[in-house]
Amino acid sequence: MIQELQMSYLRKEVYRRMDRKNIVATLYLKDGKAVRSPEDFTEVGNVYELCQLYNDSGVDKIIIFDLSEDEDEHEKNIHVIKIINRNIDIKVCAGGNINRIDDIKKLLYAGCLQVIINPTKKSGLILAEEASARFGKDRILLSVKNVDFIFKHQKDLCESFHELLILNQDILDAVENLTDIPHVVMLPKYDYQEIIEILKRENVRGITGDFINDLSIEVMKLKSNLSQEGIKMDNFAPALKWSDLKLNSDGMVPVIVQDYRTDEVLMLAYMNEEAFNTTINIGKMTYYSRSRNELWTKGLTSGHVQYVKSLTADCDFDTILAKVSQVGAACHTGNRTCFFNSIVKKEYVEKNPLKVLESVYDVIKDRRENPKDVSYTNSLFAKGIDSILKKLGEESTSIILASKNPEEDQLKYEISDFIYHCMILMVEKGVTWEDITNELAQR
Repeated sequence: MIQELQMSYLRKEVYRRMDRKNIVATLYLKDGKAVRSPEDFTEVGNVYELCQLYNDSGVDKIIIFDLSEDEDEHEKNIHVIKIINRNIDIKVCAGGNINRIDDIKKLLYAGCLQVIINPTKKSGLILAEEASARFGKDRILLSVKNVDFIFKHQKDLCESFHELLILNQDILDAVENLTDIPHVVMLPKYDYQEIIEILKRENVRGITGDFINDLSIEVMKLKSNLSQEGIKMDNFAPALKWSDLKLNSDGMVPVIVQDYRTDEVLMLAYMNEEAFNTTINIGKMTYYSRSRNELWTKGLTSGHVQYVKSLTADCDFDTILAKVSQVGAACHTGNRTCFFNSIVKKEYVEKNPLKVLESVYDVIKDRRENPKDVSYTNSLFAKGIDSILKKLGEESTSIILASKNPEEDQLKYEISDFIYHCMILMVEKGVTWEDITNELAQR
């Protein structure tokens, strides 16, 4: 039974990803900050928190417009885009202030899936065609405001590009009469019936618009509703139904909740059928409160939402493991996790690689913030960056020499010494292990 369910799920997943429609968020960057629009530079919140919210709430892609006016601001915005790509899972496309092939290369190297080019700018189409030939036509997206451009360049578009961003909804009919190139359509306002009509068009790949950035829009719920209209969306399609699970004496299933990045156990709660279906429908963990006898979506009043990353049943189908992106604290006491009351504890040597590295990093950071006279680490911090770099160079040389030695112990010792001094440099420069692992995950 389990294998049949898994195979069925995989078949559905492959088919669904072939023709799904996208909900796309837009972000405008000015001087490294998220602003309201190209005309209104009012800051709308922390740019990284906004992108994490899009990442967790069900948005499929983010389009970022760089509103920079000079080279320094342009570089600052590219740096912000690079950090965004390090910390989220969904696709990012970026455009704005692109005047040469090097601008495109920088955005692609910053982790963007696609680069958006305005082909109506002087030499814009030539640049777009060169970029398409160099990086692949699937990496270049053209933004279009008027149908005249498409009419004049139908052949060029079909040969060099595979997707358009339609910035003016009014030209949609004319565009579809001229080209079969898939397109994302920017809508001026939220109109559910209009969204259904547009997404049902064969060549429409997705929709975007400022209304998607509105926190009151439940993206996963919208996608679930659109799925019921026959539109294939990238939303949860569960491999198991509620009827496949074994219920306890109260007609519920216990749910163990973990942080999806760290695997930290956050809490234990219970679901009934309504809570189970609601969780899948809106993409936020929803439970049944046995004390209050009511349904509750985690974080609805506190803001400490749990965005669903995965739900897995155990071998007996009587417990669910939920991996979530936790906003704030999971526990009503304000603690990150509900499991903080120690009962017994046997001392042991931590062997989890990341935990060991984070623990040593924390000690080094503490030495820098709370110096001790006899500390070797403090002596390096006191001498400055040049001494840290010199020591790091010496340790790297020691690794090379130890590699020629047939005894493994010396090599392990030298590598450990190098990593320790590398962490001193990381603390000095403000680089964390999370930064490093996020960077490695992009490779």
